[in-house]
Amino acid sequence: MRFETTIQRPVEAEGIGLHHGVKVRIRILPAPPMTGIVFLRTDLDRFPIPASWRYVARVSYATSLMRQGVLISTTEHLLSVFYSMGIDNAYIEIDNLEVPILDGSGDPFVKLLREAGVRTYRRRKRYYRIRREVTVEQKGKRISIQPAASFFLTCNIFFDHPLVGEQSLDLEVTPENYATEISPARTFGFSWELDALRNMGLIRGASLDGGVCFDRTTVMNPGGLRFPDEPCRHKALDLIGDLALIGKPLLGHVVAERAGHAMHTALVARIMSDPSLYEMITYDQLMERSGTPLNGWATYAEPKPEPAVIGTAGD
Repeated sequence: MRFETTIQRPVEAEGIGLHHGVKVRIRILPAPPMTGIVFLRTDLDRFPIPASWRYVARVSYATSLMRQGVLISTTEHLLSVFYSMGIDNAYIEIDNLEVPILDGSGDPFVKLLREAGVRTYRRRKRYYRIRREVTVEQKGKRISIQPAASFFLTCNIFFDHPLVGEQSLDLEVTPENYATEISPARTFGFSWELDALRNMGLIRGASLDGGVCFDRTTVMNPGGLRFPDEPCRHKALDLIGDLALIGKPLLGHVVAERAGHAMHTALVARIMSDPSLYEMITYDQLMERSGTPLNGWATYAEPKPEPAVIGTAGD
């Protein structure tokens, strides 16, 4: 919690991209302090694309990054795992334009990072502590972040399906909570939408091995759901992956109501556009103020200024 981290040793995986349907191999390597998470397109002379809000290119059904015309698609699952498992610095060698979907969840990446181990540097980790509420809302969807002394999520979704409907999740995000409660949740879709998505050039690599598919009444996957509220947990996974584009761990309570990638990244852009909305703080400084360990969830008590509210395009 106090110091920046990377992985101890390289690890790799290969699979199919969900949307482009391409075969892809990734290799995760240690990186020095202050590097952040950086993708390296090995098929393009290791062209670097930092995992940063500055390079968000597309947010339709996945979050894609682009730098100087070079694309990395479907970044949210892998970034969600790095962020929640406390890995600050890493290089990700990737030989195609999309991160592999694997089983559709974050679980395979959690296992990779556990295999890789953690190396701790002497450089102190710095957090973005939210100082006042920020809200993005549009057409019945809303996402906000409020001041808090840890990273906490409230996620609410609604889909008109008998096995989904309204679902909600409240969780403090720690490595342990994330690995057991969020990372196993898979991406999902509905059978009657598949043709339209394929006509849009999406889900070319989709299969029941890489996500959950609902028909009108049931789950088509032979093993069923991993959690009764698996869709909501996966939306939380996606949300964390998009927030990871801030580049440093957040201290705040995020409340997402039917939000998606577009609203997630709009919130990130709003936060980063106004330095008065946050302060940079170390673990020790936080402890001096709140007296509570970062993984213990304590509300940072201070008067709340008027919240900032903006609108954005829909998801």
